[in-house]
Amino acid sequence: MKTQLNGGLMACETCGLVQQVEDVQAGERAVCARCACVLCKHHADSRTRTAALALSALLLYLPANIYPIMTMEYMGRHTENTVWGGIKALYQDRMWYVAIIVFAASILIPLLKLIGLFFLVVSRSRRLQKLRLWVYKLVGWVGPWAMLYVFLLSVLVALIRFGRFATVIPGPGIYAFSSVVVLTLLAAQSFDPRLIWEEKNH
Repeated sequence: MKTQLNGGLMACETCGLVQQVEDVQAGERAVCARCACVLCKHHADSRTRTAALALSALLLYLPANIYPIMTMEYMGRHTENTVWGGIKALYQDRMWYVAIIVFAASILIPLLKLIGLFFLVVSRSRRLQKLRLWVYKLVGWVGPWAMLYVFLLSVLVALIRFGRFATVIPGPGIYAFSSVVVLTLLAAQSFDPRLIWEEKNH
C-alpha cells in the first residue's frame, strides 16, 4: 500500500522516495521521479465501473453456487457436485473445520465483498466516511481468501486425475464461480478510494 503523508507528500512503495504529488485529474496518474513507478492514478468513472462489475458478479453469484461445479464419473457412477453440496458432504463427514473454511471462502466472503463494494459505491454521506474507510480496508483484507476455494478445487481435481480412477468434467457452476471471482477482483481494483472522502450534507 502506498503511503501518503500530510501536505500532498507521498512515499513511493518501490524506492521509498518521498515527493510532492499534485492533485491527479481523471484519467491521469502520478509517477515516481526516481524509479517511474505509478504513485497514484485517478480512475475515470470509477463509481460507475465498480457498480457495473459488482452487479455482474452478483448476478452470477447464485448460478455459481447452485449449478454443478464438476461432473464426476467414478467406477460407473455419475455424480454432479455443487458448492453447497460439497459443503454439506464435508459437514456430514464430520470435517467441520474444512466445511467452515470452504463455506467462508466460496459463499460468505464473496457475498460480503460484493455487499461492501455496493456500499462504497452507493453511500456518500459525510457521516459515513469512517465506516466507508473501514469497509474499504475490509474488502481489501478478505479479497485473497476468496481464492482459497479455487485452490482446494484444483487440488482435488489434480489428485483424482493423477490417480486415474475417475473422470472429472467441469460443470457450468465452475465457469460462473470463476467469473464471480474475476469480476469481483476487477470491481475492487476499479474503485477509487478517494471517493470515500466525497462529502454530502446528509
